[in-house]
Amino acid sequence: MAFTLDIGDAAPDFDLPGVDGQRYSPDTFADAELLVVFFTCNHCPYVIGSEERMNAFYADYAPKGVAMIAINSNETDGHPTDDFEHMVERAKDRGFRFPYVRDESQEVALAYGALRTPHFYVFDEQRKLRYTGRMDDNPREESKATTHELRDAMDALLEGRAVPAPMTNPIGCNVKWQGKDAHWMPPEACDLV
Repeated sequence: MAFTLDIGDAAPDFDLPGVDGQRYSPDTFADAELLVVFFTCNHCPYVIGSEERMNAFYADYAPKGVAMIAINSNETDGHPTDDFEHMVERAKDRGFRFPYVRDESQEVALAYGALRTPHFYVFDEQRKLRYTGRMDDNPREESKATTHELRDAMDALLEGRAVPAPMTNPIGCNVKWQGKDAHWMPPEACDLV
């Protein structure tokens, strides 16, 4: 069995605290046509290089019935700037309009099979996985991106077309797992394609 979710899998449930003082679960977004769940953090240079794109993506697709939630699952012993207090500051500083939540136990990251930060999962109205992977091929430098897989997937789904590339390799830092080396990944984790 692959570590990360397969296309067609149902969105695993969660109930996580957001930086806005609310709690979030997939049911929070029951009215959304599509749900984007992505794993992120505060310190990864790939995430930092993508934050403006994340905000622009949300601004473009929220009016089309798309909901988005960012989950930070990184351990904080070795990465203290990923703690909840720093998340609150980061969301405010970067102007996140989508929920930013904390997965302290890392159970949600394991359920989804999050490989890297950032790692995106797109679920349809029945909350079945239709796309997983990266936003584009250069998360650190937007001007050097030559592909736009996440937007391509969203446009296809919203237009009732097949997703052109339903699985791509996320590009970023490994999720930082509690008690493991910073570059550790579960043995069953492997490239998506």
